[in-house]
Amino acid sequence: MMGHCFANAAEVSVTPALKSDPLLQSFALRHLRLRNRIVSTAHAPAYVEDGHPRDRYRLYHEEKARGGLGLTIIGGSTNIAPDSPSVFGQLYAGDDSIIPWFQRLTDGVRAQGAGVMCQITHMGRRTAWDDGHWLPVAGPSGVRERAHRAFPKTMEAEDIQRIITQFANAARRVQQGGFDGVELLSHSHLLGQFLSPLVNQRTDAYGGSLENRLRLTLQVLEAVRDAVGPEMIVSMRITGDELVEGGLSAEDCVWVARTLADTGAVDLFNVLAGAPYDDLGLAGWVPPMGMPAGAHLSVAAQIRKAVRIPILHAGGVADLATAREAVSQGWVDLIGMTRAHIADPHLVRKVTDGEEHRIRPCVGLGYCVDRVNQGKDALCGHNPATGREASIPHQFKPPETTSNQPGRVVVVVGGGPGGMEAARVCAGRGHRVVLFEASNRLGGQLNLAAQGTTRRQIKGVSDWLAAEIEHLGVNVRLNTFAQAADIEAESPDLVVIATGGWPDTAPQPGGDHALSSWDVLGGEVRPSGEVLLVDECGDQAAAVCAQVMAQHGAQVTLVTPDRALAHDLGPTNSAVVLRDLAQAGVGFECLQELASITPQGNRKRVVLRHVLTGIETERVVDAVVMETGSAPMDAIYHDLRPASRNLGQLDQSAMISGRSPLAAEANPDGRFLLARIGDAVASRNIHAALYDALRVCKDF
Repeated sequence: MMGHCFANAAEVSVTPALKSDPLLQSFALRHLRLRNRIVSTAHAPAYVEDGHPRDRYRLYHEEKARGGLGLTIIGGSTNIAPDSPSVFGQLYAGDDSIIPWFQRLTDGVRAQGAGVMCQITHMGRRTAWDDGHWLPVAGPSGVRERAHRAFPKTMEAEDIQRIITQFANAARRVQQGGFDGVELLSHSHLLGQFLSPLVNQRTDAYGGSLENRLRLTLQVLEAVRDAVGPEMIVSMRITGDELVEGGLSAEDCVWVARTLADTGAVDLFNVLAGAPYDDLGLAGWVPPMGMPAGAHLSVAAQIRKAVRIPILHAGGVADLATAREAVSQGWVDLIGMTRAHIADPHLVRKVTDGEEHRIRPCVGLGYCVDRVNQGKDALCGHNPATGREASIPHQFKPPETTSNQPGRVVVVVGGGPGGMEAARVCAGRGHRVVLFEASNRLGGQLNLAAQGTTRRQIKGVSDWLAAEIEHLGVNVRLNTFAQAADIEAESPDLVVIATGGWPDTAPQPGGDHALSSWDVLGGEVRPSGEVLLVDECGDQAAAVCAQVMAQHGAQVTLVTPDRALAHDLGPTNSAVVLRDLAQAGVGFECLQELASITPQGNRKRVVLRHVLTGIETERVVDAVVMETGSAPMDAIYHDLRPASRNLGQLDQSAMISGRSPLAAEANPDGRFLLARIGDAVASRNIHAALYDALRVCKDF
């Protein structure tokens, strides 16, 4: 083996923490000595511009490097060929125009002390034909993938030779871009599709036996190594077990790993497991709430025992305890904590600074990966600064260095996520903060969202925010329904209204005979018997409500006017949510809207109308529950507007550009600035409330 250093790599002798924490030991890959074992693995945040990693992409990776991680692998699914078009915002390394952007990124990341590699791939059938240049997708055989839905062209010998050359050319561009290494993606992409008996039905030299099915991978690996020379790091993201009947077995994957290792051309294996060929398969690979964390560490450990090549693994490892165990037990040499770094890019720095308890945790919201799979950019459900580093900081100046009058008074009304984030940011800026909360606990709607079993981890968002505002000395006053006089008695400079919303079923036909999902999730009622749940939103709330009722014995039917259940959720969350509801016996009906509800004795007569045909059907149930979003709870905002300097108005242009939206003052006689955020404005989600709070408060 060439230049490998395994788990006994020389330690960096800096602090006692570095000597004792297995995650903080240095590690060598060929020429590259990583400062620790923590890696952000390749993923596609969809921050590309014309297929290039420009400023937004670069700043996102620089922030993680600044935060202390050892290695960042950029360019998740960087495409190498025009018949592998981007379907979720990937880079394109199929021509030389990307090289200058690569160079800027590698210079920026390396200046922060981290190693940097780039992943390249041909996606094979795992893409779309009706995008990019409208070329047919390629595959070993004409076997369609359910997730991406294209029927692939069976590759001819000329296609195979072309793609081998394109891999080599892309790897050369990665090298010219200044990267420490290149990673070839096999798992579930073209190389992995040739390997998998689920996909490869060929009868030529590239099909049949496992040896034949590995032929393309070996040829690509040889071409890439020849292109980049003997010194550059070459990694491969490989499958350790497809975990599905008829797919690659663990024994198959061990044989493949040994064969690849024997070539001497590979420096690192990045081991994954599963078959992400449909939504639930993707959820097993990139697990949201409701799926086990770190479920495939044993698969990675099996490969590590079989080869003398360092092993990296990433698969739902979001907590440091699991990561430490994996490294200290020798299951892996490097541990991927990719989504954990999306939640907190300063994770490693907080460990080395003795502030591990202040790390913002990844709770598995799945907002990042699901947005990308919906054609949007990746955003963390509870860190709105991620991906917005050009205009929003991850850290705030301490009081002694704050330039804009530290020590001013901020009053926040409402202790949900938006209110707590406003309090956290303002306290971090050095202001004295008072937070009024009408109930006896912080968390707001997150206390409802955490009911049931699938989504209970969401409580981690409010737990972290509550701990942060306590650490920062925010004056929290629970059980206080604040009136205008209470707020003005604090002589505030800024008042942030984060009172959220309340359920309103009245505008719905027969809504006065229905319960709201909040009634159920708050524990006020527990409907029994046959229950009809009408979901007008298509998000998580109705699913959590259905699960809670089913777990208490109700026979639940979930009805939606949408053409699909959980319409607004991305593939990983929807797959897990609907699986759990189906297992709980919940029934589903789409394209049905509520026409009326009338009492019938102790029961309810319900008329549903098909939204396309208008045909009405009747049924009698024991209860009707509705999820209709929320109406703003904004009375206190309107009470305070006349006394505010800005009449509660925010400058939208300033918010968009990253400047303070509080500058405009429409009322010179006003005594304070006033802002309204989150569901107190309109029914949205956690991220929107937190983003509102951050934009309003970060420059105050």
